Amino acid sequence: MSSLEINSCSYSQVMKLQLSPPLVEDSNSGLLGESVNAIEDKPKDVIRFTAEKLSVDEVSQLVISPVCGAVSLFVGTTRNNFEGKKVVSLEYEAYVPMAEAEVRKICGAVRQQWPVKNIAVCHRLGLVPVTEASVVIAVSSAHRAASLEAVKYIIDTLKGKVPIWKKELYEEETSSWKRNKECFWTKKD
Repeated sequence: MSSLEINSCSYSQVMKLQLSPPLVEDSNSGLLGESVNAIEDKPKDVIRFTAEKLSVDEVSQLVISPVCGAVSLFVGTTRNNFEGKKVVSLEYEAYVPMAEAEVRKICGAVRQQWPVKNIAVCHRLGLVPVTEASVVIAVSSAHRAASLEAVKYIIDTLKGKVPIWKKELYEEETSSWKRNKECFWTKKD
């Protein structure tokens, strides 16, 4: 078993942290440590809608796997301008149960098309100031091509099918709900 020693200047003792889980005997299945690998083999989809600030590091950690050599990310941020107007923030609203269901369908479609391991789609709701992340998408896979293509598919499909509405708030104290040109219900035949 490996351990990591951390020496602290303010403490006279050495603290040892365990790096691998202890192996525990279970009378029915033998070593429980074996089940850790079984859990690791199961792909996961993480879908979150939150009013909290998004952390790119936290989202990327959700998809990391020792069997993967690639983690691809898309981070959509609030920019400070649109068509000559100064944007101070964006405001997002969503019908969360329907939005989650649509993102689940997108994850399923990704898994049908590419050999990916883990998927995380996190979208901010409420006010999002300039430079902060509105959406963070992370996908892990054995090789980069699958995760890169999956991330592009996810953001393009999310913008086109998921019921999320965006309002731009301008410096002049005006605002405008934005029509998402990618949404299927806004396209003309």
